[in-house]
Amino acid sequence: MAANPFVHPAYFYRDDRDYALTMTRFLRDGLEAGEPVAVAVPPGNLKLIRAELGADADAVHMLDMTLAGRNPGRIIPAVLRDFADRHPDRHVRIIGEPIWAGRSASEYPACAQHEALINFAFDGRRVTILCPYDAEALTPEVLAEAERTHPVLQGRDRTHAYAPGEVVSGHNRPLDIPAHAVRLRFDRTNLGEVRVLASEQAAGFGFAAARLDDLRLVVTELGANSIDHGGGSGELRVWTEDGRLVCEIADTGHISDPLAGRRPVDPRKAGSRGLLIVNLLSDLVRIHTREGLTTIRTYFDLPLGLLPAGIERADGGAGRPLEAPRP
Repeated sequence: MAANPFVHPAYFYRDDRDYALTMTRFLRDGLEAGEPVAVAVPPGNLKLIRAELGADADAVHMLDMTLAGRNPGRIIPAVLRDFADRHPDRHVRIIGEPIWAGRSASEYPACAQHEALINFAFDGRRVTILCPYDAEALTPEVLAEAERTHPVLQGRDRTHAYAPGEVVSGHNRPLDIPAHAVRLRFDRTNLGEVRVLASEQAAGFGFAAARLDDLRLVVTELGANSIDHGGGSGELRVWTEDGRLVCEIADTGHISDPLAGRRPVDPRKAGSRGLLIVNLLSDLVRIHTREGLTTIRTYFDLPLGLLPAGIERADGGAGRPLEAPRP
Protein backbone atom coordinates (compact mmCIF):
# COMPACT_ATOMS: atom_id res chain seq x y z
CA MET A 1 0.00 0.00 0.00
CA ALA A 2 1.34 3.43 -0.96
CA ALA A 3 2.20 5.83 1.81
CA ASN A 4 -0.23 8.65 2.50
CA PRO A 5 1.14 11.75 0.68
CA PHE A 6 -0.50 14.03 3.25
CA VAL A 7 1.81 15.16 6.06
CA HIS A 8 0.61 17.10 9.12
CA PRO A 9 3.40 17.90 11.60
CA ALA A 10 3.22 20.07 14.68
CA TYR A 11 6.33 22.08 15.52
CA PHE A 12 6.80 23.21 19.14
CA TYR A 13 8.92 26.34 19.09
CA ARG A 14 10.71 28.02 22.01
CA ASP A 15 11.37 31.60 20.89
CA ASP A 16 11.15 34.00 17.97
CA ARG A 17 14.49 32.94 16.50
CA ASP A 18 13.60 29.26 16.61
CA TYR A 19 10.28 30.09 14.98
CA ALA A 20 11.69 32.26 12.20
CA LEU A 21 14.50 29.86 11.25
CA THR A 22 12.32 26.74 11.25
CA MET A 23 9.42 28.24 9.37
CA THR A 24 11.59 29.84 6.68
CA ARG A 25 13.60 26.64 6.24
CA PHE A 26 10.32 24.80 5.60
CA LEU A 27 9.22 27.43 3.10
CA ARG A 28 12.54 27.67 1.28
CA ASP A 29 12.66 23.87 0.92
CA GLY A 30 9.31 24.12 -0.83
CA LEU A 31 10.38 26.97 -3.07
CA GLU A 32 13.56 25.11 -4.08
CA ALA A 33 11.44 22.07 -4.95
CA GLY A 34 9.15 24.22 -7.10
CA GLU A 35 6.18 23.76 -4.78
CA PRO A 36 3.50 26.39 -4.12
CA VAL A 37 3.88 27.63 -0.53
CA ALA A 38 1.56 29.57 1.76
CA VAL A 39 1.60 30.93 5.31
CA ALA A 40 -1.37 31.74 7.56
CA VAL A 41 -0.18 32.86 11.00
CA PRO A 42 -0.82 35.75 13.44
CA PRO A 43 0.58 39.13 12.32
CA GLY A 44 3.57 39.21 14.69
CA ASN A 45 4.78 35.86 13.43
CA LEU A 46 4.01 36.84 9.85
CA LYS A 47 6.40 39.77 10.33
CA LEU A 48 9.13 37.42 11.63
CA ILE A 49 8.77 35.18 8.59
CA ARG A 50 8.80 38.07 6.13
CA ALA A 51 11.94 39.52 7.65
CA GLU A 52 13.78 36.19 7.62
CA LEU A 53 12.71 35.35 4.05
CA GLY A 54 13.81 38.68 2.63
CA ALA A 55 13.30 38.79 -1.12
CA ASP A 56 11.91 35.23 -1.10
CA ALA A 57 8.81 36.53 0.70
CA ASP A 58 7.39 37.70 -2.62
CA ALA A 59 7.05 34.08 -3.72
CA VAL A 60 4.99 33.06 -0.67
CA HIS A 61 1.23 33.48 -0.32
CA MET A 62 0.74 35.10 3.11
CA LEU A 63 -2.38 35.57 5.23
CA ASP A 64 -3.07 37.04 8.67
CA MET A 65 -4.64 34.10 10.53
CA THR A 66 -6.34 36.38 13.06
CA LEU A 67 -8.50 37.61 10.18
CA ALA A 68 -8.62 34.75 7.67
CA GLY A 69 -8.99 32.17 10.43
CA ARG A 70 -10.82 34.17 13.07
CA ASN A 71 -13.47 31.45 12.95
CA PRO A 72 -11.59 28.11 13.00
CA GLY A 73 -14.45 26.58 11.03
CA ARG A 74 -13.55 28.63 7.96
CA ILE A 75 -9.84 27.72 7.88
CA ILE A 76 -10.18 24.44 5.99
CA PRO A 77 -12.45 25.74 3.19
CA ALA A 78 -11.31 29.37 2.95
CA VAL A 79 -7.58 29.09 3.73
CA LEU A 80 -6.16 25.57 3.36
CA ARG A 81 -8.40 24.09 0.66
CA ASP A 82 -8.61 27.43 -1.12
CA PHE A 83 -4.84 27.39 -1.62
CA ALA A 84 -4.36 23.65 -2.18
CA ASP A 85 -7.20 23.43 -4.70
CA ARG A 86 -5.53 26.05 -6.88
CA HIS A 87 -2.72 23.54 -7.45
CA PRO A 88 -4.47 20.17 -7.82
CA ASP A 89 -1.60 18.49 -9.69
CA ARG A 90 1.26 19.64 -7.44
CA HIS A 91 2.45 19.05 -3.92
CA VAL A 92 1.85 22.17 -1.82
CA ARG A 93 3.27 23.36 1.50
CA ILE A 94 1.31 25.42 4.00
CA ILE A 95 2.14 26.80 7.43
CA GLY A 96 -1.04 27.21 9.46
CA GLU A 97 -1.07 28.54 13.03
CA PRO A 98 -4.70 28.47 14.26
CA ILE A 99 -3.85 28.34 17.98
CA TRP A 100 -1.98 31.13 19.74
CA ALA A 101 -1.86 32.45 23.29
CA GLY A 102 -4.45 35.16 22.60
CA ARG A 103 -7.21 32.73 21.62
CA SER A 104 -10.17 32.84 24.03
CA ALA A 105 -11.61 29.93 25.99
CA SER A 106 -14.72 30.00 23.79
CA GLU A 107 -12.59 29.76 20.63
CA TYR A 108 -10.23 27.00 21.72
CA PRO A 109 -12.59 23.97 21.39
CA ALA A 110 -13.31 24.96 17.79
CA CYS A 111 -9.56 25.36 17.19
CA ALA A 112 -8.78 21.89 18.53
CA GLN A 113 -11.54 20.32 16.46
CA HIS A 114 -10.22 22.12 13.39
CA GLU A 115 -6.71 20.73 13.92
CA ALA A 116 -8.14 17.23 14.26
CA LEU A 117 -10.36 17.54 11.18
CA ILE A 118 -7.46 18.61 8.95
CA ASN A 119 -6.34 14.98 9.02
CA PHE A 120 -9.61 13.78 7.52
CA ALA A 121 -10.06 16.68 5.11
CA PHE A 122 -6.68 16.18 3.44
CA ASP A 123 -6.22 12.42 3.70
CA GLY A 124 -4.62 11.24 0.44
CA ARG A 125 -3.86 14.75 -0.82
CA ARG A 126 -0.36 15.87 -1.85
CA VAL A 127 -0.20 18.49 0.88
CA THR A 128 2.05 19.22 3.85
CA ILE A 129 0.55 21.44 6.56
CA LEU A 130 2.98 22.49 9.29
CA CYS A 131 1.35 23.81 12.48
CA PRO A 132 3.56 25.82 14.88
CA TYR A 133 2.83 25.78 18.63
CA ASP A 134 4.37 28.20 21.11
CA ALA A 135 5.79 25.78 23.69
CA GLU A 136 6.48 28.60 26.16
CA ALA A 137 3.20 30.56 26.00
CA LEU A 138 0.55 27.87 25.48
CA THR A 139 -0.76 25.77 28.37
CA PRO A 140 0.34 22.16 28.94
CA GLU A 141 -3.22 21.05 28.15
CA VAL A 142 -3.16 22.74 24.74
CA LEU A 143 0.26 21.29 23.91
CA ALA A 144 -0.86 17.82 24.97
CA GLU A 145 -3.91 18.05 22.73
CA ALA A 146 -1.69 19.11 19.83
CA GLU A 147 0.03 15.74 20.18
CA ARG A 148 -3.34 14.05 19.74
CA THR A 149 -4.24 16.01 16.59
CA HIS A 150 -0.90 15.71 14.74
CA PRO A 151 0.52 12.40 13.48
CA VAL A 152 4.03 13.91 13.32
CA LEU A 153 5.72 15.91 16.10
CA GLN A 154 8.79 18.10 15.83
CA GLY A 155 10.51 19.70 18.81
CA ARG A 156 8.69 17.57 21.41
CA ASP A 157 8.55 13.90 22.40
CA ARG A 158 5.14 12.29 22.17
CA THR A 159 3.47 11.72 25.52
CA HIS A 160 -0.15 11.41 24.29
CA ALA A 161 -1.45 9.09 21.59
CA TYR A 162 -2.44 10.44 18.20
CA ALA A 163 -6.26 10.37 18.33
CA PRO A 164 -7.90 13.10 16.22
CA GLY A 165 -11.35 11.51 16.30
CA GLU A 166 -11.33 11.55 20.10
CA VAL A 167 -10.48 15.27 20.08
CA VAL A 168 -13.43 16.03 17.79
CA SER A 169 -15.87 14.07 19.96
CA GLY A 170 -14.29 15.29 23.20
CA HIS A 171 -15.11 18.91 22.39
CA ASN A 172 -18.62 18.07 21.20
CA ARG A 173 -20.16 19.17 24.50
CA PRO A 174 -23.45 20.83 25.47
CA LEU A 175 -23.32 24.63 25.43
CA ASP A 176 -24.66 26.60 28.40
CA ILE A 177 -27.41 29.11 27.62
CA PRO A 178 -27.59 32.34 29.65
CA ALA A 179 -30.87 33.09 31.38
CA HIS A 180 -31.11 36.51 29.69
CA ALA A 181 -31.08 35.12 26.14
CA VAL A 182 -33.93 36.32 23.93
CA ARG A 183 -35.76 33.26 22.56
CA LEU A 184 -38.07 32.47 19.66
CA ARG A 185 -39.63 29.12 18.78
CA PHE A 186 -40.18 28.76 15.04
CA ASP A 187 -41.42 26.42 12.32
CA ARG A 188 -42.54 26.91 8.73
CA THR A 189 -45.36 29.20 9.77
CA ASN A 190 -43.12 31.87 11.31
CA LEU A 191 -39.67 31.24 9.85
CA GLY A 192 -39.42 34.85 8.74
CA GLU A 193 -39.52 35.99 12.37
CA VAL A 194 -36.09 34.41 12.91
CA ARG A 195 -34.52 36.87 10.51
CA VAL A 196 -36.54 39.78 11.91
CA LEU A 197 -35.68 39.13 15.56
CA ALA A 198 -31.97 38.58 14.92
CA SER A 199 -31.84 41.69 12.71
CA GLU A 200 -33.55 43.85 15.32
CA GLN A 201 -31.21 42.68 18.07
CA ALA A 202 -28.14 43.20 15.87
CA ALA A 203 -29.23 46.64 14.69
CA GLY A 204 -29.85 47.62 18.30
CA PHE A 205 -26.20 46.86 19.01
CA GLY A 206 -24.94 48.95 16.12
CA PHE A 207 -24.64 46.39 13.32
CA ALA A 208 -25.24 47.96 9.93
CA ALA A 209 -24.61 47.61 6.21
CA ALA A 210 -22.71 44.52 5.02
CA ARG A 211 -22.14 43.03 8.47
CA LEU A 212 -25.83 43.19 9.27
CA ASP A 213 -26.53 41.49 5.95
CA ASP A 214 -24.05 38.74 6.86
CA LEU A 215 -25.80 38.09 10.15
CA ARG A 216 -29.21 38.01 8.48
CA LEU A 217 -27.97 35.49 5.94
CA VAL A 218 -26.43 33.27 8.62
CA VAL A 219 -29.58 33.03 10.76
CA THR A 220 -31.72 32.57 7.64
CA GLU A 221 -29.57 29.62 6.54
CA LEU A 222 -29.63 28.08 10.02
CA GLY A 223 -33.39 28.48 10.30
CA ALA A 224 -33.93 26.90 6.88
CA ASN A 225 -31.67 23.99 7.86
CA SER A 226 -33.80 23.40 10.95
CA ILE A 227 -36.91 23.26 8.78
CA ASP A 228 -35.36 20.99 6.15
CA HIS A 229 -33.03 18.79 8.21
CA GLY A 230 -33.72 19.45 11.88
CA GLY A 231 -37.20 18.11 12.43
CA GLY A 232 -39.16 20.99 10.92
CA SER A 233 -38.83 23.43 13.81
CA GLY A 234 -36.26 25.01 16.12
CA GLU A 235 -35.48 27.72 18.62
CA LEU A 236 -33.49 30.91 18.08
CA ARG A 237 -31.59 32.39 21.04
CA VAL A 238 -29.80 35.74 20.98
CA TRP A 239 -27.58 37.46 23.57
CA THR A 240 -24.25 39.24 23.97
CA GLU A 241 -21.10 38.07 25.72
CA ASP A 242 -17.44 39.08 25.74
CA GLY A 243 -17.77 41.68 23.02
CA ARG A 244 -19.83 39.53 20.66
CA LEU A 245 -23.44 39.12 19.63
CA VAL A 246 -24.40 35.45 19.83
CA CYS A 247 -27.10 33.95 17.60
CA GLU A 248 -27.83 30.30 18.31
CA ILE A 249 -30.32 27.91 16.75
CA ALA A 250 -31.20 24.51 18.22
CA ASP A 251 -33.33 21.77 16.69
CA THR A 252 -33.83 17.99 16.83
CA GLY A 253 -31.54 17.15 13.91
CA HIS A 254 -28.13 15.48 14.01
CA ILE A 255 -25.00 16.41 12.04
CA SER A 256 -23.29 13.05 11.49
CA ASP A 257 -20.54 14.38 9.21
CA PRO A 258 -17.90 16.32 11.21
CA LEU A 259 -16.66 17.96 8.00
CA ALA A 260 -20.08 19.40 7.15
CA GLY A 261 -19.68 23.07 6.33
CA ARG A 262 -15.91 22.77 5.86
CA ARG A 263 -15.77 21.62 2.25
CA PRO A 264 -15.63 24.18 -0.56
CA VAL A 265 -18.61 23.89 -2.88
CA ASP A 266 -18.37 24.22 -6.65
CA PRO A 267 -20.79 27.08 -7.49
CA ARG A 268 -21.77 25.22 -10.66
CA LYS A 269 -23.11 22.24 -8.71
CA ALA A 270 -26.40 21.97 -6.86
CA GLY A 271 -26.41 21.16 -3.18
CA SER A 272 -26.65 22.61 0.30
CA ARG A 273 -24.28 25.43 1.20
CA GLY A 274 -25.94 26.58 4.40
CA LEU A 275 -23.39 25.50 7.00
CA LEU A 276 -20.49 26.52 4.75
CA ILE A 277 -21.98 30.02 4.49
CA VAL A 278 -22.33 30.10 8.27
CA ASN A 279 -18.65 29.21 8.73
CA LEU A 280 -17.45 31.70 6.14
CA LEU A 281 -19.38 34.68 7.51
CA SER A 282 -19.31 34.22 11.30
CA ASP A 283 -16.50 35.33 13.61
CA LEU A 284 -16.82 32.05 15.53
CA VAL A 285 -19.00 28.96 15.25
CA ARG A 286 -19.50 26.35 17.97
CA ILE A 287 -21.55 23.19 17.43
CA HIS A 288 -22.95 20.55 19.74
CA THR A 289 -24.67 17.67 17.99
CA ARG A 290 -26.01 14.25 18.92
CA GLU A 291 -29.00 12.11 18.01
CA GLY A 292 -32.08 14.22 18.53
CA LEU A 293 -30.35 17.54 19.20
CA THR A 294 -28.13 19.98 17.33
CA THR A 295 -27.14 23.42 18.59
CA ILE A 296 -25.25 25.76 16.28
CA ARG A 297 -23.91 28.89 17.98
CA THR A 298 -22.61 31.75 15.88
CA TYR A 299 -20.69 34.76 17.18
CA PHE A 300 -20.35 38.21 15.60
CA ASP A 301 -17.91 40.82 16.91
CA LEU A 302 -19.76 43.87 18.16
CA PRO A 303 -19.03 47.13 16.31
CA LEU A 304 -16.00 48.91 17.76
CA GLY A 305 -17.96 51.51 19.69
CA LEU A 306 -19.81 48.80 21.66
CA LEU A 307 -16.91 46.61 22.75
CA PRO A 308 -16.55 46.23 26.53
CA ALA A 309 -13.48 47.79 28.13
CA GLY A 310 -10.49 45.48 27.90
CA ILE A 311 -11.82 43.55 24.88
CA GLU A 312 -9.78 43.89 21.69
CA ARG A 313 -10.79 43.07 18.16
CA ALA A 314 -8.63 40.97 15.87
CA ASP A 315 -8.04 44.09 13.78
CA GLY A 316 -6.54 45.85 16.80
CA GLY A 317 -9.32 48.39 17.37
CA ALA A 318 -10.00 49.53 20.92
CA GLY A 319 -13.48 49.40 22.40
CA ARG A 320 -15.65 51.40 24.78
CA PRO A 321 -18.00 50.04 27.47
CA LEU A 322 -20.96 48.02 26.23
CA GLU A 323 -24.17 50.00 25.78
CA ALA A 324 -27.71 48.74 25.99
CA PRO A 325 -29.54 48.06 22.72
CA ARG A 326 -31.41 50.99 21.27
CA PRO A 327 -35.20 50.67 21.42
